[in-house]
Amino acid sequence: MSGPRTLSWLSIFRLGLVQLCLGAIVVLMTSTLNRLMVVELALPAVLPGILVGLHYGVQITRPNWGFLSDTSGNRTRWVIGGMGVLALGAWLAAASVPLLETFFWSGLGLSVLAYGLIGLGVGASGTSLLALLATGTAEQRRPAAASITWLMMIFGIAATAITVGQVLDPYSHARMLVIVGLVTGGAFLVTCLAIWGIERRLGLVVPPVAERVRFRAGLAEIWAEPAARRFTLFVFLSMTAYFMQELIMEPFAGLVFAMTPGQTTSMSGAQSGGVFVGMLAVGILATGLKLGSLRGWVVAGCLGSAVMLAGIAAIGTSGARALLLPAIVGLGLFNGMFAVAAIGSMMALAGRGRARREGTRMGLWGAAQAIAAGFGWLVGAGLADVLRRVLGSDASAFGTVFLFEAGLFLAAAALALRVMERPATRVAEARIVAGE
Repeated sequence: MSGPRTLSWLSIFRLGLVQLCLGAIVVLMTSTLNRLMVVELALPAVLPGILVGLHYGVQITRPNWGFLSDTSGNRTRWVIGGMGVLALGAWLAAASVPLLETFFWSGLGLSVLAYGLIGLGVGASGTSLLALLATGTAEQRRPAAASITWLMMIFGIAATAITVGQVLDPYSHARMLVIVGLVTGGAFLVTCLAIWGIERRLGLVVPPVAERVRFRAGLAEIWAEPAARRFTLFVFLSMTAYFMQELIMEPFAGLVFAMTPGQTTSMSGAQSGGVFVGMLAVGILATGLKLGSLRGWVVAGCLGSAVMLAGIAAIGTSGARALLLPAIVGLGLFNGMFAVAAIGSMMALAGRGRARREGTRMGLWGAAQAIAAGFGWLVGAGLADVLRRVLGSDASAFGTVFLFEAGLFLAAAALALRVMERPATRVAEARIVAGE
């Protein structure tokens, strides 16, 4: 009796549309609403920062959503339901903006509720979607599947930001609410159409598990697996390194090289371009040309990122401004390589170990990533502030943080070599199972 079929390229692209919708909604929160609070309402920048942090904090519930998608026997309902909660939360967050202007405390209460819903929606939909990809994607297609879905999410972020920016002027609260409603409603509709029928057609919809397993017991089963436990540590370590520079790279360029806001923004755009190319390269080389393994690309991305960060630190102390942009683009390139290979590795490792726990594993790693994002931002910015006071030199302070981040990437590369098996090992295991 044959098992379930695997996802076709068309189905992978359709699931990528869901990632695109996730990015399209979340960018409204991180860019548009953030700017409205700080500029139009003249509120402290820390307020949207705390709200965004709340959305990440709520994502510690990702293992719960993954466990529910495992035990319910149907991940599609959690993807659609999570997207609905996300869309509702985003619209409520937009509705809180005019309320903040007239009734601050009521608006703040609505904002807290809205950003909490956003975190729940991202956790439920995103975790279940990744679990579906991990379950249904053939192993040889995982690098390309990771590249496709994440590049589509980046495209959704960029396209939404550009389009909303063009149609939002002349600004009014009513106009903003209509635009956000169209984006969130459209994203929910596209999600429903994109994912509908994929899981059932592949034979992945199964009856709920007969055994009554509580969440804590199910999570304990996964944590007892050495590979899952070590990979959780790898995700936290590598993603802390990945996010540490996000809040300090533009201030570094402005303080050390006296670059203007426009110049630093362009520099960040170039870095994002490098990330895009790195992700695309891994998808093409690993899947299309069969060059390298996910393990190798993860290690190469971590090592390359460490080298680029050390180079940026040296550029800062030497004042070689002409080398800064190439180094920044190089950092983005290796970051993209590492990120997409790590996502592909998540898909591969999610299916190993106890059966029907792919969602729980993806949720555990997603929670580790969300915590690492907030922790990395805090550590990077905090260290930079402390070292600027202690060392009395902006270049030395930022350079020290970059070197610390490079050390984390080196540690992550070493851990990846231990956590991820060589392809030959997996082939040997498969032959043993097959009785060859």
